[in-house]
Amino acid sequence: MIVYENNEKSLSAFALDSEHWDDFVTLFGEKGACGGCWCMSWRLKKSDFDANKGENNKQSIKSLVDAGRPVGVLLYQGKEPIGWCAAAPREEYLRLEKSRIFRRLDELPVWSVSCFFIAKPFRRQGLSLELIYAAVNFCKLHGAETVEAYPELPYGDKVPGAFLWTGIPASFEKAGFVETVHRSKWKRMMRFQVN
Repeated sequence: MIVYENNEKSLSAFALDSEHWDDFVTLFGEKGACGGCWCMSWRLKKSDFDANKGENNKQSIKSLVDAGRPVGVLLYQGKEPIGWCAAAPREEYLRLEKSRIFRRLDELPVWSVSCFFIAKPFRRQGLSLELIYAAVNFCKLHGAETVEAYPELPYGDKVPGAFLWTGIPASFEKAGFVETVHRSKWKRMMRFQVN
């Protein structure tokens, strides 16, 4: 399912499904994006995540994809997969639900934009904003009315991309998100209301 297009930049985004699985594997590479994560960090208890790094995490996300569960979007430039953004109902993210900093504000049904991965040659080109637009539209297509994000303030100008995996507040602000609560010096909780 295509969820976003920017024809000016030859960009398109698709929901991650079985048809796009091989592109996801290509994008994440041997390391599973970062240290065998395979985008399972928020979904598991820390001890389970650590025990499953690598192939087990890969198989866990594949089982979600094969079951048709919404897990996120892949961004392409032409036919090349260049970026990823995880998005799903908040209750899918066990560690998010147990977080003190990101504890729920209310009982609204919320979808969460939880992490990003952009191929190294494409970083620092504004693609996180494109991924946010794609993720919000993906959530909207699944009936979401409220989309939440958990970006982190960069601690300097040269922060490695791997440390910005939840995004930065400025990108979410450009996409129309607003800060909700401020429970941490570096981490933010932001929301977007779907029209």
